[in-house]
Amino acid sequence: MKYTTRQKAVLLLSDGTIFHGKSMGISGTTFGEVCFNTGMTGYQEIFTDPSYFGQIMVATNAHIGNYGVNEEDIEADSIMISGLVCKNFSFNHSRVNSSESLEEYFKKQNLVCISDVDTRALVSYIRDNGAMNAVISTDGKSIEELKALLAEVPDMKGLELASKVSTKEPYFIGEATAKYKIAALDLGIKKNILRNLAKRDCYIKVFPFDTTYEEMKAFSPDGFFLSNGPGDPDPLFGAIEIAKKILENDEPVFGICLGHQVLALANGISTYKMFNGHRGINHPVKNELTGKGEITSQNHGFAVNREELEKNPDLEITHTHINDGTVAGMRMKNKNCFSVQYHPEASPGPHDSSYLFDIFIENINKAVKA
Repeated sequence: MKYTTRQKAVLLLSDGTIFHGKSMGISGTTFGEVCFNTGMTGYQEIFTDPSYFGQIMVATNAHIGNYGVNEEDIEADSIMISGLVCKNFSFNHSRVNSSESLEEYFKKQNLVCISDVDTRALVSYIRDNGAMNAVISTDGKSIEELKALLAEVPDMKGLELASKVSTKEPYFIGEATAKYKIAALDLGIKKNILRNLAKRDCYIKVFPFDTTYEEMKAFSPDGFFLSNGPGDPDPLFGAIEIAKKILENDEPVFGICLGHQVLALANGISTYKMFNGHRGINHPVKNELTGKGEITSQNHGFAVNREELEKNPDLEITHTHINDGTVAGMRMKNKNCFSVQYHPEASPGPHDSSYLFDIFIENINKAVKA
């Protein structure tokens, strides 16, 4: 019955392009930067990834919702995307350990979704024209009304969003008796990052995005971690200042995604907004130190300036994205610091890069011995 009674819905891009579809059943209008993810699985982890805050997700997989949702398959405590665009929304699901349907999950959190969209055409259009703001409407608003509302939505460039997803109060993960203590700056941290650290005998204290270096240092950590997160890294003045002080004291630090960009900015290396960004679980990366290839999970719309990095005598590129040559990883030659643009915790995605967490622990051990 749902397939015959669903209301018409619309996706309007900021350049005026319109795509038509049908409402999944939740009435409303939502805004964000439209982007696409090429992963064939792991939609629940994607929807709850804080790095996607403020974005409308286009799923390239033809079927979304077919295996329902599970309470354990989350990267944050709530859905982070602004809205979903898909080809086929599955109201029925089949999975032994699913806790509920994706429809029920969306309704609990009032996520607006538009299906029956020609997602191949939409993704091709975004590839050719770049990421841009968009609006999904399932409540009957006119195109002219939507255009006026969309014009008021700020661009992602220059937008600080870490404050929207960061924890409000510090909290702990792992066993207090663990061998290593890690101070993690939450710019939009994923739960699986914390799991990867905890299973390596780490006790982690997670700090809000606006914490000071002195507050993190008071935990007497063996190492620092700068997390992933949404938005433009440029406005994160506090996080950049923390990174600078960590580097001044030559303390072990590991950065992922937004944390990687913050470390670059702390070294005077600029970042820029990409035409489309990288979002998926099959991105090829070359490890420049070993010559080996890695298949990686990625989710970012900003990148580090490669030309500036190559000119900095204190830095070296450790990983390169094979498709476009962008910086996928770096380390400092004279400091205990390294970072990657992608997600070695890979949730969802392959585990080719999980060794990076082991390198972090090795760096901590080297610092202790020194």
